[in-house]
Amino acid sequence: MIPIRDENPAHRRSWMTWLIVATCGYVFFWLQPSQGNEAIEFTYRHATIPCELVTGEALSISEINADTCDDRPADPVFPNKSLLGSVVASLFMHGSIGHLLGNLWVLLIFGNNVEDRMGHLGFAGFYLIGGILASGAHVIANPGSTIPVVGASGAIAAVMGSYLVLFPTARVVSLVPPFIFWPFRVPAVVFLLIWFAGQFALAGQESLIAWEAHAGGFVVGMAYTALRRRSLSHRW
Repeated sequence: MIPIRDENPAHRRSWMTWLIVATCGYVFFWLQPSQGNEAIEFTYRHATIPCELVTGEALSISEINADTCDDRPADPVFPNKSLLGSVVASLFMHGSIGHLLGNLWVLLIFGNNVEDRMGHLGFAGFYLIGGILASGAHVIANPGSTIPVVGASGAIAAVMGSYLVLFPTARVVSLVPPFIFWPFRVPAVVFLLIWFAGQFALAGQESLIAWEAHAGGFVVGMAYTALRRRSLSHRW
């Protein structure tokens, strides 16, 4: 299902959600090269790569060429790369305009209400930690991967998991192409659980989608919010 909007108005401005949207747009349009060797170099220099986090060293040219993780000593291509910094940087990088717009649209639908409950700074911390832990889930599932991972999807999945706990009965206006082309309303719990289950349909397939990060982020968001649900409801 493709979400169009939710029928769950927020009670205050979602400044942090919009700041995240603006940051992702700035990185994509102004910092990331759009194509060619420059784009590839930028991605390997700044993105999360599971092999690097597992071995503690940036990739060597032989690892990149062979697409194989090797823990033997070798000169890294980018010796000054911050491996931990790359985990955060990846949350604001995207692979294509479609990837960017799809992620940010979902963030705008679900992020404003979660920010409404958590507060601006609380939401910012939750978003970053959720994204980092989501990336960790992908690294654990693919420790030998040398493929760069970019995108805000894991952090946004954490926001979606939090939304499920906080607003399970809110209505989400959706489409289901190519079967249903007119908007219809479903409870958030239905929409989000279908989305979550759909991530596992990618398991075992040759796909560039880091579904483990999506699933991991969603679970992290649900767990964190469930533990704090009473205090968040009281605060609101």
